[in-house]
Amino acid sequence: MVFTSHLFLFLFLPLFLITYYLLPFRARSGLILVFSYVFYGWWRPDFALLLGGVTLGTYALTMLMESPGWRHRYATLFVGVALNLAALGYFKYFNFGMDSMNALLAMLGVSPMGYSKVILPIGLSFFIFQAISYMVDVYRGDAPKTENVFDFAAFISFFPQLVAGPVLRYQPLADQFRHREHSWSHFSTGALIFMAGFSGKVLIADPMNPMVEAAFNLTQPTMADAWLGTFAYTIQLFFDFSGYSTMAIGLGLMVGFHFPKNFDDPYISASITEFWRRWHISLSTWLRVYLYVPLGGNRKGERRTYINLMLTMVLGGFWHGANWTFIVWGFWHGGILALERYWRSRFPQPFLPRWVAVLFTLVLVMIGWVFFRAANVSAALTMLSAMFGLSSGLSLHFSPDLAWQVVPERLWVMLVGGLLVFALPWVRRSITGRARLLLLPIFLWAVATLSSQAFTPFLYFQF
Repeated sequence: MVFTSHLFLFLFLPLFLITYYLLPFRARSGLILVFSYVFYGWWRPDFALLLGGVTLGTYALTMLMESPGWRHRYATLFVGVALNLAALGYFKYFNFGMDSMNALLAMLGVSPMGYSKVILPIGLSFFIFQAISYMVDVYRGDAPKTENVFDFAAFISFFPQLVAGPVLRYQPLADQFRHREHSWSHFSTGALIFMAGFSGKVLIADPMNPMVEAAFNLTQPTMADAWLGTFAYTIQLFFDFSGYSTMAIGLGLMVGFHFPKNFDDPYISASITEFWRRWHISLSTWLRVYLYVPLGGNRKGERRTYINLMLTMVLGGFWHGANWTFIVWGFWHGGILALERYWRSRFPQPFLPRWVAVLFTLVLVMIGWVFFRAANVSAALTMLSAMFGLSSGLSLHFSPDLAWQVVPERLWVMLVGGLLVFALPWVRRSITGRARLLLLPIFLWAVATLSSQAFTPFLYFQF
């Protein structure tokens, strides 16, 4: 089930909210649990069993780890993390591993190995990361273990953020499961936040998809094709993913939960370092706390710091998908982060005007998005070659397979999306109080549009 469906909007969500507010507080975690499993298992009920297995296994091992007198706390933590990573590795990377092995065998002249494709459960990476963070936080003493298995299961499976984030840590939410405020103010604000995210997804992200698909499917793109397709994807990805996170935050607030912000106007960043403080903040935090710091962070000398930055970003890229393109994307961002850190250590004062630095950073981000979106590394290099005139020269016309998708309506949407990514801070400051009710007709427009345009799944569902 997805947020941008009539089933969710007109049946699932109203039924959940009505039941939630009719029940006493002590029964609400159980209700969240039931509805979350219905939400997650709607497509494949068997995947709900995997979610349940991860939840119960993590809970049981954490209880064992914190048992009085238990002397094998680290070993228990290791087993819990290893089992969770094994589940992630099998479902997410088995096909990639077999394909890579068969490619190597083909190079050696050996017949490929046959195998059955493994289907990736939606949102697996997100709830695996949450399970790992819970065990590690309890082990470190950063969060209390919970005696209530329903609270923990509801935390792991909470449907607003289950399939595409934000990546939640248990410690900030532990108290909210025991007590949280319910008020009309929270509910109405959450509803407006949900409407804003929904409208961004349906009215801006989805119309970009035909142009993005057409551009990235070209075998010989022109410079115009490459830049249009890449910019359209830059807009699409932001409003798609931030739209989902915004909807999740709004839904959480409607039932009293305060989720952390996941996006903070990332495309106005003046460096890649700043970009990663603003883009997918919950993942950046997770990678820093559970990967970069344990690797040594910046505590073991300058050279080791650069290596740790690179490893963190490469592993973060590989987390996004089982494809060499994501590894290259991780290297791209990790390398730039290391270079920026080196540069700032020698020249702490910025030498470019901020607006120039913002545009330069946006180009670096867009180059990374080419690898993020392309089907393979070869296709990404073809697109980049066209962007910089290395394959098709300075060709400013669109290829026929793309030109028919470049209609005025989509260009206007792309322009509005481009303006919004730079104007969002001003928009949020300007739209206050009753002016926020302007979101209602925009939301109704988005709901009406939902019925007339092709369904486009959330891009981060594949991660």
